[in-house]
Amino acid sequence: VQLVESGGGLVRAGGSLRLSCSASGRIFSINDMGWYRQAPGKQRELVATITSGGGTNYADSVQGRFTISRDNAKDTVYLQMNSLKPEDTAVYYCNADGVRSAWGFDNYWGQGTQVTVSS
Repeated sequence: VQLVESGGGLVRAGGSLRLSCSASGRIFSINDMGWYRQAPGKQRELVATITSGGGTNYADSVQGRFTISRDNAKDTVYLQMNSLKPEDTAVYYCNADGVRSAWGFDNYWGQGTQVTVSS
């Protein structure tokens, strides 16, 4: 199973970006999908998660600015990021938890995509 992220980049404060993450491989089902981020010198932190049924959870710091969504048919999760702030600068990682595939049942991470917000 592989997770491939796209959509990162450089944007000015107040701007928007949309991240995408697609899971590939012989996947039968995925429970939760989500986004985490890690800024230089800091620990990786949760940004947002979404269940297979569409239930969502957000970090307080992004509530109201970011929206997570998911296409179960495509095993793809999205993160729409609006009103970006310099403190949102980080490497963003996609996560798929509870993945049932031809290889068993496991948790997977993407390679990360850089988001940089200039002031």
